[in-house]
Amino acid sequence: MKKTNEIISDKIAAVNQILPHTNKWAWDLFIDGAANNWMPTEISMAKDIEQWKSDLLSEDERLVVKRCMGFFAGSESLVANNLLLSIFKYVTDPECRQYILRQAYEESLHNLTVVYCCDSLNLDVDEVYQAYNSIPSIKAKDKFLMNISTDINRPDFNINTLEGKRELLRNLITFYVICEGIFFFSGFAMLLSFNRQNKLPGVGEQIQYTLRDESLHIKFGMSLISHIRSDNPKLWTKAFEQETLEHIETAMELEVAYAREVLPNGILGLNSDMFINYVQYIANRRLEGLDLPAAYEDVQNPFPWMSEIIDLEKCKNFFETRVTEYSVGTLQDDF
Repeated sequence: MKKTNEIISDKIAAVNQILPHTNKWAWDLFIDGAANNWMPTEISMAKDIEQWKSDLLSEDERLVVKRCMGFFAGSESLVANNLLLSIFKYVTDPECRQYILRQAYEESLHNLTVVYCCDSLNLDVDEVYQAYNSIPSIKAKDKFLMNISTDINRPDFNINTLEGKRELLRNLITFYVICEGIFFFSGFAMLLSFNRQNKLPGVGEQIQYTLRDESLHIKFGMSLISHIRSDNPKLWTKAFEQETLEHIETAMELEVAYAREVLPNGILGLNSDMFINYVQYIANRRLEGLDLPAAYEDVQNPFPWMSEIIDLEKCKNFFETRVTEYSVGTLQDDF
């Protein structure tokens, strides 16, 4: 059976014939992802436990940790569900599917991170895992994501129509560009800011490795969107472009509400406005990746240290206390 260049189709149960390569960019990202092996439980939480039990952390700082864990607990699961129930179903290119399978495994590790942090810090499980119901800003963001994934799983969905392909594209933009590419980043910055004060080093190290995974997820998602657009030039109309801009604007409103709810008083010398500016900066970078105009003028990165933290060539090896270079290129400029 001859391989085709078709990335999306209704051939959901076809044999995944990887060779000869037709979308080697996806295969290369799979190889990069496979080189990023790590386990949350290999990271020591001893100092975090000691600090959590002491009076070192303020109530506002503890609130940030619990709210971030609450959002990640729900959203990481939604990303994994959408990958395997929606994206994997219709993205039928074998090399893309190979990467998606690797990403799904990484999402399970990110879920393990939340569980491991909850267990280590003895967090109230109901408070963390019910945040998608009990915290308005988290509930709103999760509902925003679920509405998109639910639409594409309805019985009459048809990938062979232009509108069906647009719905899949909308799904990819929502999960790769908005959720993983924007929603996650205020939480990453909030949790990594503790490290700059020598607080919660175990949590911070897990987030660094999670962020390393996410950088590849975003790179894959952006590339996938670009290839689908190139293969189907009629999909990206002016109307769809405007809808996409409005969709991202709605997401940013949800993110602003989240930052204000998580940081009512600020922490570590930082306040909610700084995190809002940060996600606006990130949003402009995502829009640029979609060949769309920046939505936020004169926005600078208020956290240049994020670029240093995520330098992928300087990650600590879990089994040897030395700096190890990985085969993955950096995405520093995006952070």
